[in-house]
Amino acid sequence: MQPPNAEYWNTGRATVYGAAIGIVAAAFKLFAPWSEAHSLPAIAREFAGAALAFALLCGIAAALRNFIARRLIWPKVQ
Repeated sequence: MQPPNAEYWNTGRATVYGAAIGIVAAAFKLFAPWSEAHSLPAIAREFAGAALAFALLCGIAAALRNFIARRLIWPKVQ
């Protein structure tokens, strides 16, 4: 039994939001005025790598939060 205001974090949504954050971060890095010009394959690799890294980071963080809340916090509340 969970506390009435407790909710699980949606790991899928966290992963999608993380990918979006990664794409924005890569865009800031690649298209900064002090940055040199990049080839199209390099830009694609940078976007894909940043999106994957941030998506994994946010998805794992949400899953870890759910695990900690379910195993350590909510049993003590009951």
